[in-house]
Amino acid sequence: MAPPVLHRVCYGSSTPTAFQKSLLQFQPAILHGYCRRRVLGCDYPAIVPSADDTVRGTYVRGLTDGDIWRLDVFEGSEYDRRKVRINILDVAGNENGEGNVEGVERETETYVWIADKEELEEREWDFAEFRRDKMQNWVGGSSQYDGKSKCRDFGHCKLVGLHFEEYAERLHEDLDEALQAQEHDPTGGRGANGKISGI
Repeated sequence: MAPPVLHRVCYGSSTPTAFQKSLLQFQPAILHGYCRRRVLGCDYPAIVPSADDTVRGTYVRGLTDGDIWRLDVFEGSEYDRRKVRINILDVAGNENGEGNVEGVERETETYVWIADKEELEEREWDFAEFRRDKMQNWVGGSSQYDGKSKCRDFGHCKLVGLHFEEYAERLHEDLDEALQAQEHDPTGGRGANGKISGI
C-alpha cells in the first residue's frame, strides 16, 4: 500500500503530522510465490498465490492493533489477512525488479484476495500507473468524483465515543449504505476523492 493511502487509513489524512509519520517505518520488500493482478473495473490490486511470481511491496513496522483493525475494515471481505514470509530489499532495483538485492527474511502479514478470481484481470497491476493516474482518488485532490456519495472524512468520524461492538455494527451499516449510494467507484468504496466510506 502506498504510504499516503496507508496514512489516510490509519490517521485520516494522507499528510499526517511529523509525529504520526514517525510512528511507521517503511522498507521495500519482495514477496515470493504470489502475483499482483488488477481487479476488474477498480483501481486497486489483488495478490494471489502464483508459484513462479513475486510481488514488490512495502514492509511496514509500527502498526498498532487499532491500525490493523482499520486496515481490516478498509480491505473488506474480498481479502484475508495472512502470515507470509518476505525478503527486505537491501537495494531496490527498477520497477521490473532488475537490480533488486534481497536481504533478511521476515514474517509479516498481508492481504490475499479470497473473492472470485473471475473478478481479476490477467494483466499485472501497475503501481506506477496507479501513482500517476489514480492515487489522487484515494488521498484527495481529484475532481473525478462529484461528491454526491455518502463518504465521510475518516478523521472526523461521527461514530467516535461508541463502544467497539456498536461502532463496528454502525460502521458496516454505514459502509453498506454508502456503497449502495455510489455510482461506479473504481476505489470500491475505499476512497472516493480521498474519503473512506463508512469509517
